Formats: sequence, structure tokens, C-alpha cells
Amino acid sequence: MNLENIDKNYVLQTYARNYVNFKKGKNATLFDDKAKDYIDFTSGIGVVSVGHGNKKVADAIYKQVKHITHVSNLFAIEPQALLAQKINQLAGYDVGVFFSNSGAEANEGALKIARKYGRTKFANKKYKIITLEHSFHGRTIATVKATGQTKFHSDFFAPYPDGFVFVPTIKDIYETIDDETVAVMLELIQGEGGVSPFNKEEIQELASYLKEKDILLIVDEVQTGVFRSGEFLTSKLYNIEPDIVTLAKGLGGGVPIGAILTKHKELLTAGDHGSTFGGNYLVTRAALTVLDILEKSKKDGDLDKTIVYFDKKLKALAKKYKDKMEFVTGIGLMRGIKIVDDETLGKIVSQSFNEGVLVLKSGRSTLRFLPPLTITKKEINKGFERLENAIKNI
Repeated sequence: MNLENIDKNYVLQTYARNYVNFKKGKNATLFDDKAKDYIDFTSGIGVVSVGHGNKKVADAIYKQVKHITHVSNLFAIEPQALLAQKINQLAGYDVGVFFSNSGAEANEGALKIARKYGRTKFANKKYKIITLEHSFHGRTIATVKATGQTKFHSDFFAPYPDGFVFVPTIKDIYETIDDETVAVMLELIQGEGGVSPFNKEEIQELASYLKEKDILLIVDEVQTGVFRSGEFLTSKLYNIEPDIVTLAKGLGGGVPIGAILTKHKELLTAGDHGSTFGGNYLVTRAALTVLDILEKSKKDGDLDKTIVYFDKKLKALAKKYKDKMEFVTGIGLMRGIKIVDDETLGKIVSQSFNEGVLVLKSGRSTLRFLPPLTITKKEINKGFERLENAIKNI
């Protein structure tokens, strides 16, 4: 079998793929069809939160699919209800939850909630949503338009929905708000925008101002949520309670699931929104297991120790290679190193793969790290050793 030929002949070529053929994984280590091992500092772009081949997740999935995989949302689904309850508890404030299949879908649902809020809560309809430059909110028509990067707004897919405007900074939001503004949507750490966290006080001031003006705050935690920052919600680190939060990526540990959390539990009613697959038995049972694993890791102190150790290794690497690296950024295990230019970044990513360690590119010439939250000290050491070899060889 020639995987590359089959892929190119039958799969739509929307990705610039590397044609390695991974066959199995164990925690933060992947193995290809030639038995070469790779340390995974990407976790499938922040998805495989509890590692590859996690036995507890695999057992939970197997046990569930032996009985029921799917019945549709026309019926109550026990693990879905339990997962919503668990998310409510971990969020730390009262939210209702809707389950989707992806982060983009979760963000679409969040936009719909905001639009209904703007239509039903005010005498004059409010519908405009403000986002930020360098943001990323998804690939659907609406979430692409909400994304504050013009490179995603291709004329091929125009016209886009009205009512979205993006601005350069948090301060610009205040000047952009008008009588038709219903919500502000942002990431607390911009993943595609250089793994850049916003200032805590600046976000708190914005949240307070929006609440005063009865404008919704939507926080996209598709990448930052589910303990990626060290807390279940990065919003907790910022000491804010958004009106709407979106989750996906690490929630299912590898199975596709998204979630919308909202304070406004009464707003959506029967028929307003839906999903055929969203929140079915399979994905919610897997997600419950993922949250059990990560909650225990947090309570036991293991997650915090891993974050501290990974941070130490990052800073040591950046300090040693000042000719190529400018500074370390990010929070928790959503991290980045600013590289001197895009050409050097590309070389590091490519050579790292050759050395057996997987890393990611991000905007603003940033080398991005999203390892499994269960990564071991041994795997971290091996990964940084290989990364250093890659840097030496470019």
C-alpha cells in the first residue's frame, strides 16, 4: 500500500500533509510503520489531552459501544447529562451545556445564542459581534468571518454573513461598541496568533464594562480549556465568568466533541438549535473519563508539576539559543517560543520531525507546544533533547 498515492487520489487535498504513517501511540510517544518513535509535543493540535492509547479511555469507549453508541437527541442520554453536570461543577458557576462535534460548531452555536439574546432582550435588535485581530474561531462561513485574520476571508467563499467586526486591541473594543453590538468574542490566549495571552487586568476591566453595558462576553476556550492552562477554564485564571464559553479539542481526548457553556440557560428552546451526533453515548462517555483523569491529575498536583517542569525546559532552551529564539510565551501547557523569522521557524519544525519530535507552527513566527497533559518527565527530557539536536543541525 502506498499511503501517499491513495491519499492524493481519493482525499480532498486541503492539508499540506507529512506522509508519515503512525501506527500506534503510548502517552506522548508515537510510533510509525517502521517502528520509529516520535515525542509528540502537539497532541493532535491540543486534542489528545490524556495521551495516545490511554487504557482508561479505551476501556470506557469499548464498554459503551458494546451496548449503545447512538440513539439521537430525541431521547435522554445518561452520559451526556452526567457530562453536563460535571462541566457545570468544574466551571465553578452555573451554566447550561449544549454538545456539538467540534470547536467551530461550538462557536457557531455561541453566535446563535448571542444573536437570539440581541433579538429578544432589547427593543431594538442587536446583532453585531466584535472579535480581535490574530484570532481564530473556526472554518465555517460564520466562524471564518468572526476570525480576525483577513487571510482566511477568501473571495472564493464570499459573501460572508454581516455583523462581524474585528479590531487590533482590547482598547479598540470600547470605541467600536455601538447600539447594535450584542457581544464580544475572544480567546484569552490566542493560539493561531502567536500563543499570546492577554493581560489579566485588561480582560477583567473589559468583562466588567461589558456586564455594565449588557453586552455578552463570549470566551473561545476551544484550545485553552479542559486544563490546558492548568485550570479547567482559563477564564478561572483571569477571575472572570463569561456569559458563554466554548470548548472542544481536549474534552474528548481524541473523539470529536464540542461544548457550549452559557449562563443564559433559558435562552435556547426546543427547535432553536440541534445536532444529530452531538453529545452521543460514545463521545460523552469518553469525555467523562477524560475529565476524571485530568481532575485527579490536578488535585494530586501532577499537572502543576508537569507545567513547571515543561516551563523550565522551554526557558532553558530559549536562553541557550538566543540567536534563533527571542522569548517564551503562553500559559500552562499551551506554550510558544518566538523565533527570529518564519524561515528559521520552518527549518526548526522540519528538522525536529527528522529528529523524532513533533512541534507546531503558530502565527507571528512562533514555535508552538501543545503536549498531552499527561506527558511524563522522561518524555519531556527526550523531546527537548531531540529538539535541541534539530536546532543544532539547521
